Amino acid sequence: MNIAPHHRIYICFFLFAVSLGALLARMPDLQVALGVNKSELGLTLIGMAIGALISLTLSSPLIAHLGARTTAFITVLGTAAAFAFVPWVGAAPLVFCILFCAGLLAGALEINLNVEIDRIEAQLGRGIMNRAHGFWSLGFFVTALIASVVRQAEISMQVHLAVTLAVVLVGGTIAISGIRNAPARVLSHEANAPLLALPTIGLLPLCIIGVAAFLVEGAGIDWSAIYMRDVFSVEPFIGGLGLTLFTFCMAMARLFVDPVVDRFGARAVASTLLILSGIGIAAVWLAPHPYVALAGFALMGAGCSAVYPLAVSAAAQRTDRAAQVNVAALGQVTFIVFFLAPPLLGFVAEHAGIRTSYLICLPLVVYALFSVKALATRRDVGDPVNSTAVTQG
Repeated sequence: MNIAPHHRIYICFFLFAVSLGALLARMPDLQVALGVNKSELGLTLIGMAIGALISLTLSSPLIAHLGARTTAFITVLGTAAAFAFVPWVGAAPLVFCILFCAGLLAGALEINLNVEIDRIEAQLGRGIMNRAHGFWSLGFFVTALIASVVRQAEISMQVHLAVTLAVVLVGGTIAISGIRNAPARVLSHEANAPLLALPTIGLLPLCIIGVAAFLVEGAGIDWSAIYMRDVFSVEPFIGGLGLTLFTFCMAMARLFVDPVVDRFGARAVASTLLILSGIGIAAVWLAPHPYVALAGFALMGAGCSAVYPLAVSAAAQRTDRAAQVNVAALGQVTFIVFFLAPPLLGFVAEHAGIRTSYLICLPLVVYALFSVKALATRRDVGDPVNSTAVTQG
């Protein structure tokens, strides 16, 4: 099929979010099926975090060897298959093992798709990183809407995830079959990439920016409905609007912010978005009325939308190491927060109140504002590329 190279990557992001979102939407059903409490369920889900961290640390050489298309086939279709298998397993330790394997694939998927998008950006001469991540957010938004209808219709988790897998297999096969490796950016010097993709000093400010974005995202996605229930005792429909507004605003901002970044630069856009996040967090923390909190969640979603993709672009464009190594190093740090922030915020909410759990996000957002100088004043997507460059991983 005549699908543009960047559109194929968009589809991969979307399908991964759809499959992961379908599983996350059925967490209450999975808890009942496994017969575990919330703490035990949390420990089970950490399997994916451990797998992703290991993969982000070690998989760069393998990705470079396999290439973008083969890696996409294995990771996009493999994660969907792993998630679809979870409902058929009746023991928490086995689910932990499955999610660990899914995490290994998800970490490699993160590196592969982000590096490929950065290289396509260099070819196109315009920004598309945020739009690519926008399709990830859009996938979550779509699957959340579908899951609410599916659960209301009392369709089993097995059937739900099996149909999701079928959709991913068909859509993924069509999209991935036409992926071709984009030419790598030229490195400032020839060097073999290290086995362990650890952050460098120059990468640390980007890590701070990414961590702040993921902390805000975790607070919005995982705790908004519980916040609305516990603080305002609203009906379920109003309570669910927090998550709906958060994911919708995040998706829309990511889909349409790239031209703004091209015009005003990553630094200015990231600063503006982090300020919006801070305002949203403060609104949720101090909200006297449910609708003030809902507005805060909308601002949080828009505010954290493009911050991490901008950090990924900056990491991939660094020429001190191969792009996939820098992206992996950034991903290692930020993914730890993405997976571990919800339990941390839950601990704070349990002992100091759920409003306070949002307040602790604010200092890190402020710190990230002082780190945006690591981003370019103008997006540099036109870096020369070498079509014969050998990808180093």
